[in-house]
Amino acid sequence: MTDTTMTVTLPDGTESGPFTADDLNRAAAGLKGRTPMRETDADREVRDTAASVAGEELRQFVERYERLAAEKADIADAQKEVMAEAKGRGYDTKVLRKVIALRKRDRDDVAEEEAIMEMYCQALGMR
Repeated sequence: MTDTTMTVTLPDGTESGPFTADDLNRAAAGLKGRTPMRETDADREVRDTAASVAGEELRQFVERYERLAAEKADIADAQKEVMAEAKGRGYDTKVLRKVIALRKRDRDDVAEEEAIMEMYCQALGMR
């Protein structure tokens, strides 16, 4: 089995290595319990800027989703109003919904399903 090696780029831009995974694991084990490096003002500024940009982008996604959800609710309300109007004029809304569902489907698929339904009904003596 061959060990994969890698180089590490240090903060000053120089590269160090090659290291194996075992080398890196031993180095990490040696760091346990040590105090991490102190964060500088420049580090804080970079972190805060990145968080600000990420936060703004996240806010935009959330607001877009919320707008779409509101539009979806408005459309659902309008659909309910149409069905209520149809019902008020004497149409059977259950059948109307089935007709709407059929219109969304491919004609050949509907015809095939109807033919099979007719065959099953005849086999059961229903027609």
